[in-house]
Amino acid sequence: MSVARTAARISWLVGLIPIVAGHAFAAGNADEPLWAYGFTVAASASASAAPAPAPPPDNRTALHVAGSKSTFTRAQVIDYFAPADWFPEDHPLMPEIVAHGRKSASPPMIACALCHLPSGSGRPENANLTGLTYAYIVQQLQDFSNGARRTSDPRKTNTALMAGFARNLTDEELKAAAAYFASLPAKRVTRVIESDTAPATRATGGLFLAIEGDGARTEPLGDRIVEVPSDNEQTETLRNPRAGFIAYVPKGSLARGEILVRTGNGKVTPCTACHGVDLRGLGPVPRLAGLSPSYIARQLHDMRTGHRAGAWTPLMAPVAAALNPGDVLALSAYLGSLRP
Repeated sequence: MSVARTAARISWLVGLIPIVAGHAFAAGNADEPLWAYGFTVAASASASAAPAPAPPPDNRTALHVAGSKSTFTRAQVIDYFAPADWFPEDHPLMPEIVAHGRKSASPPMIACALCHLPSGSGRPENANLTGLTYAYIVQQLQDFSNGARRTSDPRKTNTALMAGFARNLTDEELKAAAAYFASLPAKRVTRVIESDTAPATRATGGLFLAIEGDGARTEPLGDRIVEVPSDNEQTETLRNPRAGFIAYVPKGSLARGEILVRTGNGKVTPCTACHGVDLRGLGPVPRLAGLSPSYIARQLHDMRTGHRAGAWTPLMAPVAAALNPGDVLALSAYLGSLRP
């Protein structure tokens, strides 16, 4: 289906959305799903003291990943301008902006591959870019650049970083990065498990890590999603793009989410109307199937608070406004469980 035909179809669907003007959410009115942003307390309750600076990364010890022919030190793994690429055979040749960023920019632009990984699959604190179209990626970079994509929680600093990088991109860099990530087939990296409990976690850099060692334990899950690496070392220390995540979701949330996604449950337009029957995207509308549940919930919250307001967001904002926190959780859990 052409972009023009898709746009016409979605514009027509706006009339099906039961929440209309007069029901907009002002920033800060909605309940923030803290679990989606990588925090355990609201911003108003956060300590004001700056965190202690991290020690310099080890630049001597050679690290290894099973199946990789390469070795890197920890300093190389997290090098802003040449992050480790453990499996170059898994992806096409990366453009310069993706592999190395541009150090000469003001401020310097770090490599796209540092956060989104050479595989494009990213992590729950950012975005999985695989399976997205070139047009959609370009639009999002433009939205970041012009201030249309912001975060509801100012502690989530990588959103502001993305905005700065997007403003500094040349047209050639933007096109090269979008073309690269659009060439990568859709990949799901999070396994969704229904449970009454989840591992106790600690938060670091917008990501939750299961507590290991003497403090390891489980705790009641309650009304949240806990998304953690399957292996802390592989994800956090080595940044292995083949390492995955586990999302613990409340029992029954997948069934409730499926009803919302497929039928709207009398509250909203079904997700399938715009994102496709298989939820793998439709024209400029992105795929939802197999994305990180934390990421999906975060985007819905940013839309309902007005902090995400890009080209297509006016169609989504009324839907997001009509969803209560339980709906957001169930919808995010179900969409994350699908094969892309």
